[in-house]
Amino acid sequence: MQRRNFIKTAALSAIAVSTSGFIRFDGQRYVGECETTSDVLGPFYRPDSPVRESLRIKGEKGDSIELIGKILHDDCSTPYKNAKIELWHCDGNGVYDNESADFKYRGTAYSDRKGNYSFKTILPVPYDVGGGNYRPAHFHLMITAEGYQPLVTQLYFVGDPWIEKDSSSSSPTAKRRILEVQNRRDGSKKVAYNVSMAKKMAVEPAAMGLLVGNYTSEKDSNNKMELFIKDKQLWMKGDKSNGMPFGLNLEFVGDNTFQLPGMPLETLSFNFQILPYGVVKLVETYTDDKAEKSVTVYVREM
Repeated sequence: MQRRNFIKTAALSAIAVSTSGFIRFDGQRYVGECETTSDVLGPFYRPDSPVRESLRIKGEKGDSIELIGKILHDDCSTPYKNAKIELWHCDGNGVYDNESADFKYRGTAYSDRKGNYSFKTILPVPYDVGGGNYRPAHFHLMITAEGYQPLVTQLYFVGDPWIEKDSSSSSPTAKRRILEVQNRRDGSKKVAYNVSMAKKMAVEPAAMGLLVGNYTSEKDSNNKMELFIKDKQLWMKGDKSNGMPFGLNLEFVGDNTFQLPGMPLETLSFNFQILPYGVVKLVETYTDDKAEKSVTVYVREM
């Protein structure tokens, strides 16, 4: 599989990876037995969704549901005030709104002083990703909280027949993100999900600024890549041709190296070489499903 198609496919498959989970003894009892797990971003993220808790659209099909929960510090118990929570999902036909100014089924909320957040929307549906394969119904969440690594994750629903066939939702790390849908007396539904934030290795914003810009392959001038910063993360810009309207976030793993969250470093890695006179090279190493390795060197345009 070619590298360009691989990145798009990887984004769609949303491989899960554990990002935290710990237990500590506070002198009297063991606390903090919690686990926060993440999925890769997926190709349909759009930034700057409206601040609103109701995403419902009159006249469109879909079962009404409310997503509620708490954002917690890394002790798994202390509420986090004013965390930013972004939610997005497909409509009742399995389609994402990637372009309209309405930002359908996309919204941003902030946790209150007790860590609570809430969205009123519809229950998403499974959708075909090609070859007779379906992604189970799911919510996408991105949580940004000062002092913690931004968390990107997906929530699934008990009873969805596609969960066992999907590499992300069937992963052991996704078990706590498969949620029971509860029925309310008024006929609506609700699901609950609490988030425990986690500290991870991060790059100083000033240092990360050295990496942003437009890169061109040394061997193919038509092979280009643009990197930028959003919410203190490094991003690879997407476009309509590669199926990623906004882009993909990259995760720092040390030694000037980044990876796609949830993607094994051995499969795809991005290593930066900071050279004299402002020259920056990006070495992208990709190993395909046949264990064949390809290395592409990009140089940042001056």
